[in-house]
Amino acid sequence: MAMKLKLLDLTDERARILFEGEGNTYIDALAAELLRDPQVDVAQRKQAFRFTDPELLVTTVGGRPPLLAITDAAKRLSGYAGELLQQMETLDTA
Repeated sequence: MAMKLKLLDLTDERARILFEGEGNTYIDALAAELLRDPQVDVAQRKQAFRFTDPELLVTTVGGRPPLLAITDAAKRLSGYAGELLQQMETLDTA
């Protein structure tokens, strides 16, 4: 199932994205991964109420485009998941 994203705000150094119908788990993991990037200043999940869709706020420094930083962090998360799946498949279940 594809994630529904809505770009709320975009500048050269800031992006706000709404994740429609998503919970906090993925956005929290994405924000944590974004903070590993030295050119990401802020990566924060925002949610007005528990029943509203979460937003991701990202600000960057040094000319790094925020959407590129988000894309790179999502790719790294995907790679970690792939590695975990490979390790799980090789586990001896006997």
